[in-house]
Amino acid sequence: MKKTRVSIIEDNTVFRDTLMQYISLQEEFELGVRFSAVRPFLDELMGRYEGQTHILLLDVGLPDISGLEAIPLIIEKMPDINIVMLTTYEEEDVILKALCSGACSYISKTASMSDIVSALYIVGEGGSYMSPSIAREIVTYLMGGRVSKATILTSRQREILQRLVDGKTYDVIGTELFVSVETVRSHVKKMYKILQVNNKTEAIAKYMRGEIN
Repeated sequence: MKKTRVSIIEDNTVFRDTLMQYISLQEEFELGVRFSAVRPFLDELMGRYEGQTHILLLDVGLPDISGLEAIPLIIEKMPDINIVMLTTYEEEDVILKALCSGACSYISKTASMSDIVSALYIVGEGGSYMSPSIAREIVTYLMGGRVSKATILTSRQREILQRLVDGKTYDVIGTELFVSVETVRSHVKKMYKILQVNNKTEAIAKYMRGEIN
């Protein structure tokens, strides 16, 4: 059975090691790498471990680069990775920024170890998860009408969309952005999911209507 590899960037070593030990007891998962800061993950491991981490548990408050700033940097190199924010920050603007930047899930550190693992099962199956307390905050925030209707894409997704609007092929886009065609396809797939569209025509139509930030 192919296992889901879970890595973590968390500067609270006691919490980090306890959680990873708990995850290691689940037969569906295997442990990837663990770090207390973002730079080592970006600088030392991106090349060697690209594609080998399926789920990354990422803290927001880190000593070098914040988890929020790290999300697009990580996705740029590893577009297929599933980023799960694991943090004490439950402010609506922080949660929304994380999700709009590309994180697929947001879990409170106050959640039990079993709840965190249950969330990892959901993510491993292609789903998303938010702790109930966080989900309530988001619903309250949205009902307050304080979120723009415009859709937020990452800078790389906007670059690719602009080139699609210009009529360029995946091959040309990959050449211009110095990435593989498969990486372009992966970005486009995530972009479609964010935009809630099924094809290029629908994505371009949203762009032309000014519905994308």
